[in-house]
Amino acid sequence: MTKENIYKKTIAKWGEEAQYDQAVEECAELITALKHFRRGKVNQQTVIDELADVTLMIGQLSWMFGNERVNGAVQNKLEKLNQLLNSADN
Repeated sequence: MTKENIYKKTIAKWGEEAQYDQAVEECAELITALKHFRRGKVNQQTVIDELADVTLMIGQLSWMFGNERVNGAVQNKLEKLNQLLNSADN
């Protein structure tokens, strides 16, 4: 089964609003894991697991809003970051 099929089934089962909430929850769990990692309370695997959850939600949200639109926005942000890095070198 493709990611897109899984995303469609997820939306059909729980709806878009629930997935927005789930994305927020997963991001919050990643934030918590990173804070705990910096303090030595959790290991790298905990952070990796939370990154995986957020990555799945980002994939789902990208599909919901349009992968091409999201990829275009990412490209614009990369270009801005590159310009910032180049100006910092001067």
